Amino acid sequence: MTKVLFITANPNDENRSFSMAAGKAFIETYKETNPTDEIVTLDLFKEDIPNLDADVMSGWGKLRAGQQIDALSTEELAKVSRLNEILDQFIATDKMIFVTPMWNFSFPSVVKTYIDAVAVPGKTFRYTETGAVGLLHNKKVLHIQARGDFYSEGHLADEELGDRYLKHIMNFMGITEYEGLFIEGQAKMPNNAEKIKAAGIERAKQLAQSF
Repeated sequence: MTKVLFITANPNDENRSFSMAAGKAFIETYKETNPTDEIVTLDLFKEDIPNLDADVMSGWGKLRAGQQIDALSTEELAKVSRLNEILDQFIATDKMIFVTPMWNFSFPSVVKTYIDAVAVPGKTFRYTETGAVGLLHNKKVLHIQARGDFYSEGHLADEELGDRYLKHIMNFMGITEYEGLFIEGQAKMPNNAEKIKAAGIERAKQLAQSF
């Protein structure tokens, strides 16, 4: 059975967010096209994703030093255990769909927190004498993102940092099958915003049938 993670990072729902509207259209069509796939939704604004803080670093350090799990403090154990759950889920997934807005040329910080939880040496990549090598293969990623201006090409392309980072870190972990679906220009052309939204939703439905 194909396992799918539908990962959203937006405090707004599909009625207020163009990316969420396209994401909803995508996943509904995907479910119709792939009724036997196992789909799990993660709302990164609601998930418990520990930051890599002093407790995590201390807990990992104890385990790397060969100490038993009961040597961890209550806080260390809770955070390390939760991070292991997130990592195991990510590794076991075949397809990931990230749905984000563009915030300050990138994406909400909860996405970076999630990436920090799954980009783990020895698990999703490893270091070698010739450089880092990704350990995840035969997986697919789609990034759906709404942007107020046009960043896919033209003079603003170099200012787009979110999708470029997400693609780079996925490639770094070995995931090279990566697609992007971008709904752009609604803030720059507010009179055409509804047409832009409708076109994005239609593209999402079409892509869902082949993803």
